[in-house]
Amino acid sequence: MTDRLPIVVAITGASGAPYAIRLVEALVFAQRPIWLIVSSHGSRLLATESDVDSVNTLRARVGSSGWDAFVSLYEDTDRGARPASGSARHGGMVICPCSMGTLSAIAHGSSRSLIERAADVCLKERRRLIAVPREAPLSEIHLDNMLRLTRAGGIVVPAAPGFYHRPREISDLVDFVVARILDLLDVPHTLVHRWGDGPLDA
Repeated sequence: MTDRLPIVVAITGASGAPYAIRLVEALVFAQRPIWLIVSSHGSRLLATESDVDSVNTLRARVGSSGWDAFVSLYEDTDRGARPASGSARHGGMVICPCSMGTLSAIAHGSSRSLIERAADVCLKERRRLIAVPREAPLSEIHLDNMLRLTRAGGIVVPAAPGFYHRPREISDLVDFVVARILDLLDVPHTLVHRWGDGPLDA
């Protein structure tokens, strides 16, 4: 069944480590298998922004039992790993956060790493590819690359939380963005109040 296929999750060096951690937590909670790839810059990002300085620390943050049951870790330098092959079935890929360098490489078909190759596979196999950039301001080159990726079949989800759900904590803003990603993956969740589902709390 497609709802049990693994989701490829890639973490690169753009700012936004809390989004990445929350996404992995939410997918584990939903009992979705994860093929996780963390670039070298993504590892530094996790340490800088969230004090996650190792895989073991990330495992503890997500929850060791859920991690062991649902997360498979792949090295970004291993371009022969499962996510690099179109014959290895999965339910889509999310790059969260997605650096502009990674987005550019994917948009131009330059597969220099497992993350970039796995994204290339998604495009050629017509699988769901979601890129979550966090950059400001955006140059014309950034915008051109996002348009190029969109035209190739990818989905660009800027890490831009809304405020109509009355966020009270930073975690509320993080959940807003992660909820949009989960919706695009067809993964059920209750992270945010949906528009039209009754009154919001005052």
